[in-house]
Amino acid sequence: MKPSSLRFARFRYGRRRGYALVEGDLLRPIVGSPFGAWRSAEESVPLSRVRLLAPVRPSKILAVALNYRSHLQQFDQSAAPPNPELFLKPPSAAIGPEEAIVLPAAAGRVDYEGELVAVIGRRARDLTPDEALAHVLGYTCGNDVSARDWQQGDLQWWRAKGCDTFAPIGPWIVTGLDPTNLELRTRVNGEVVQSINTSLLIYDVARLVSFASQAMTLEPGDILFTGTPGTTAPLKAGEVVEVDIGGIGVLRNPVETAL
Repeated sequence: MKPSSLRFARFRYGRRRGYALVEGDLLRPIVGSPFGAWRSAEESVPLSRVRLLAPVRPSKILAVALNYRSHLQQFDQSAAPPNPELFLKPPSAAIGPEEAIVLPAAAGRVDYEGELVAVIGRRARDLTPDEALAHVLGYTCGNDVSARDWQQGDLQWWRAKGCDTFAPIGPWIVTGLDPTNLELRTRVNGEVVQSINTSLLIYDVARLVSFASQAMTLEPGDILFTGTPGTTAPLKAGEVVEVDIGGIGVLRNPVETAL
């Protein structure tokens, strides 16, 4: 029998790539996929010897704007949106732990946005909120990196939210969590710059997944960024950003300037 809470990582070890269970300081590769039938292998590998990859390769990335009341103030909003304000980021924006967030030379101000990310586990369409969480495999940490000058100046957010490296996720997917009560902290160079409990989301994960599924089919491996709290600030080359969510772990990414 599988435990109620599992940690699934994607890894590279030599020429080998795949999924594995995280068991303390070890990775135990699995045969199959977390999104279907799988079984664990007999072998294990020290976590310190592998490269962790983005824990999923999504067909699409959804994200939601203005989903904590503490974040409304940054954009001079007083009332919460009447519906979730969803937008898309391209799959090419996704990177994994320890990969660099690259600041485009022409972007101007680029901010961190630490967030809880839901990972879809099975195909979802026209779900009610009561049905939604049964279609979520688990949760990971994410950083909805955002180029503010482009976000405010462009009619569409395709480059403000969608540049390469603007969707760090990881370090792994954790199942069996209650997404309505998780502590989220973002740190820059070790200093806490965001701190919130996901109980304060305006629209919780069930409502977000349900709302999105009314418009589009969500496929296994798709991910949904659930929103960032408070007031964000610009990143600088040489800094290190960490998104730390209780029950999941820490997503760590250095920051670089594009050459």
